[in-house]
Amino acid sequence: MKNKKIIIAGGSGFIGEEMIKHFGRENQLIILTRNKTHSANNRNQFSSLSKEDLINTSYVHWDGVTVGDWARELEAADILINLSGKSVNCRYTEKNKAAIFSSRLLPTKALGEAISKLTTPPKLWINASSATIYRHATDKPQDEYTGEIKNDFSVQVCKQWEETFYNQRTPFTGKVALRMAITLGPGGVMIPYFNLLKFALGGHQGSGKQMYSWVHIEDTCRMIEWLYEHDELEGTFNCSSPNPVTNEAFMSTLRKVTGYKIGLPAFEWMIKIGTAITGTEAELVLKSRWVVPTKILETGFQFKYPQLEAALKDVISKVPRKQYHLF
Repeated sequence: MKNKKIIIAGGSGFIGEEMIKHFGRENQLIILTRNKTHSANNRNQFSSLSKEDLINTSYVHWDGVTVGDWARELEAADILINLSGKSVNCRYTEKNKAAIFSSRLLPTKALGEAISKLTTPPKLWINASSATIYRHATDKPQDEYTGEIKNDFSVQVCKQWEETFYNQRTPFTGKVALRMAITLGPGGVMIPYFNLLKFALGGHQGSGKQMYSWVHIEDTCRMIEWLYEHDELEGTFNCSSPNPVTNEAFMSTLRKVTGYKIGLPAFEWMIKIGTAITGTEAELVLKSRWVVPTKILETGFQFKYPQLEAALKDVISKVPRKQYHLF
């Protein structure tokens, strides 16, 4: 993809930074951000954007709530990608729950309102969602056609986020909700995994039998390109590898590619105590996410990293050894 105008709302975290690396050298990128600096949550600590990455990228401030001067940046855009949302890596207090909802719903409404006032609106609007919208599944995979959606907190967040997105009236802009699985790259979720490895705690979590749906960040970017190039495609798509694994298999593969022979397991009771101390939720580790990308595969899309080992090897090749080894 070249010479396109791409807007990324909430693009200052790990995923946004990796999208800048993927798209930024050959396209015009505009990052809508509440802060001109990287977010403290889920930022990419293992690599920094080079001058070459940022040569075509500019940062524009917005509040994520009201339509302001930033809305002009959307005029004649090819793609709008909305990644806005407070990290769910926190305790589900009432205050945090309210912030998780508002940080997703309000920016989505603001973007919809802005688009409705444009002369030449974006051709495609991709709104992030999450593969955690599906139930805890240990019996069968969940896809866009037959996946079952329950009513716990994290599911309700995704349901309302998607509902808000689809309720925006943007008749001249294609819309895709991208239900993203755990995204692997040189940062983000890999940060706590590397810390576990360093202290010989890289064994399975809980029973280890819970399913782990994942996707390489490059395939996420490639899927966005594919959806843009096939403008007949709209609606909801799972953004996940076609080959999810168990938590135990994920951890053993991670140990293999990083050279660790030993990794002590963390049992469920240990996780519940640990997450309470560190200020997060055990569900983030223990929920079985068994998600497959049926719809995108039906379009002919092919994953560059369909298998976990190759994906992790690529990730590891992009971070210094000191980030995942004590010595």
